[in-house]
Amino acid sequence: MSAEESNVILDVPSEENEDFYSDDDLFEISSWGADLSFRELISRYDDNELVKPELQRNYVWDKSEASRFIDSILLGLPVPSIFLAKTNDEKLLIIDGYQRLMTVRDYVKGIFTKDGSVFKLSKSEKIHERWKGKAFLELQPEEQRKIRNTTIHAIVFMQKSPADGDTSLFQVFERINSGGRSLLPQEIRNCVYQGPFNSLLFELNKDPVWRQLWGRQETDSRMRDMECILRFFAISDLASLDPATAPSRISLKKYLNQYMGLHNRADYCDAFRNRFLSATRYIHDHLGVEAFHNLSPSNPDRVVPAFSATVFDSVMIAVDMGIRRNVARDYAEGLSARRKKALQDKGLQNYLSFETMRTETIRNRVGQMYREFFKGAYR
Repeated sequence: MSAEESNVILDVPSEENEDFYSDDDLFEISSWGADLSFRELISRYDDNELVKPELQRNYVWDKSEASRFIDSILLGLPVPSIFLAKTNDEKLLIIDGYQRLMTVRDYVKGIFTKDGSVFKLSKSEKIHERWKGKAFLELQPEEQRKIRNTTIHAIVFMQKSPADGDTSLFQVFERINSGGRSLLPQEIRNCVYQGPFNSLLFELNKDPVWRQLWGRQETDSRMRDMECILRFFAISDLASLDPATAPSRISLKKYLNQYMGLHNRADYCDAFRNRFLSATRYIHDHLGVEAFHNLSPSNPDRVVPAFSATVFDSVMIAVDMGIRRNVARDYAEGLSARRKKALQDKGLQNYLSFETMRTETIRNRVGQMYREFFKGAYR
């Protein structure tokens, strides 16, 4: 099953694509309004107190759109509100309004960052004659002050409870962000959960071995490859929980959100990096670049072209456990044939396709793959 604007075929069970959650959490959120001048907002941005989401590094307005916004400010027209979230480290995350804020900053700084050119207002008929074609420093001093001193109304909110991460931030971003396309979950996580873990996902996603296993050298435009990496870490923890204390079923979206929030610290990153790189190299060397592809239902000797999310987590978690138990090296020979044999089993195919977010199903598919690979019990 492929997603909009995808650049690789990704097979995800339908229940995971239809994974919506909202009503199972009640949030205590504080929100307030603040009128902030562009002078203050630019200063906060330069001091890294006003944070742009990683997703929005690419500025999308063209010069004419940016010029018309500056023209509106100079004419004294009302400026639409922006939406900010206060994070636990006392920074402000830009939820909505990034293009407007960066347009004013670029104009005051003099460089249009989209192409590196000197930022002069366009000479379009839509721009007032008084400042048409002018850079910021070519304006009259009172015009420069007007831009800097213009205030923009900001709606600021912060989550007070639950205290286990910024889960409300995810849902607010999902509902309010006014971009031209609906954001996929990992795109939103990338905006909300910035920090060491998020940076590690970017790093690992560029690893050449992983790019071969994913099936495309270019990173996925919708960050689904990054979500698979996060999925590996999160589901491997879930699969190892005591069945008596583990939840019977999870919302994958919610679980990945919480996992990023709880592990977004530098002290986790070295272990995560080593686990991922060790497993992908072992898999690349002994299973090849189609390691995460399922077999055709009609022809078990043929590999389907899609990257399977559930085959991925089954193989990755089994190999990771084999490496950490120091048995993987002893069973490397014939591993590819044992993988094929496992995937030909109808029971495993059920675990890969149905009720895939039941913890018992996860444990069963990972455990069956582990037993086939390494001839021992998973738990």
